[in-house]
Amino acid sequence: MLTVTLLTSPERRTLDPALVDSLRNAWGGGGAAWLSPDETAEFDVPARPGNFEDVWQELQGLGVDLCLQPAEGRRKKLLLADMDSTMIGQECIDELADMAGVGERVADITARAMNGELDFEGALRERVGLLEGLDASVIETVLAERITFAPGGAALVATMRQAGAHAALVSGGFTAFTAHVAAGLGFDEHRANTLLIEAGKLTGRVQEPILGRDAKVAALTEICARLGISEAEAMVVGDGANDLGMIQRAGAGVALHAKPSVAAQAPIRVNHGDLTALLFLQGYARSDFVTP
Repeated sequence: MLTVTLLTSPERRTLDPALVDSLRNAWGGGGAAWLSPDETAEFDVPARPGNFEDVWQELQGLGVDLCLQPAEGRRKKLLLADMDSTMIGQECIDELADMAGVGERVADITARAMNGELDFEGALRERVGLLEGLDASVIETVLAERITFAPGGAALVATMRQAGAHAALVSGGFTAFTAHVAAGLGFDEHRANTLLIEAGKLTGRVQEPILGRDAKVAALTEICARLGISEAEAMVVGDGANDLGMIQRAGAGVALHAKPSVAAQAPIRVNHGDLTALLFLQGYARSDFVTP
């Protein structure tokens, strides 16, 4: 059996019961369960509907996400999350670059790298190189004034952890930021790249080896082995090309508000919901959410 989940933005909550019933009847689904009134509903189907992609495309115009996954084993034991533009609303290196006066140039490289147009490691070295000489104290300024947690992230981490899951933040960004975000959102651990600093200034270099796509996949494998669970018991979320490897390996790999080229290759796509969509995908009702 497969589970179909329909959800909208928590701010809009415009999911029409008639739409849910129409799809359920057309696809031979079971009874619909509403996980949040007017926001999220789910039902099981015996097989993948032949017109699933066409319907998915149509619903995008209505602000509705349509997701399909195996019904068995939906509650996951590991959350592995990207940071930039996933658990937070910004790209940290872009914010540092803006403070250094090279924001537009770095943001363009970031966008191309996240879309898979550039090699991630090379693009990171180039961008960090443009930060050479920046006062390291700017990191604290950016953290205090520019970094915001993405909607639903705190509830996602708290709810999964209360249910016994492990939460890991794995970023191609920097440890100075993941440490702050992991502590603020309640992650059990974090991994990222290290900006090299000398005499209170950024050197324009990052510690090697760089944590990129392959390292994120390795993190999934290593953490699952340490926890004694399979990769099928992991939920992974990200938005960039360097997240695709771990997204495609996990039991539930979610492209959240991702670049189009990334979303096209992801098993589960969420374009309208926030991070609480990952709880709905596991069958949690909004009344089950933990408020941190």
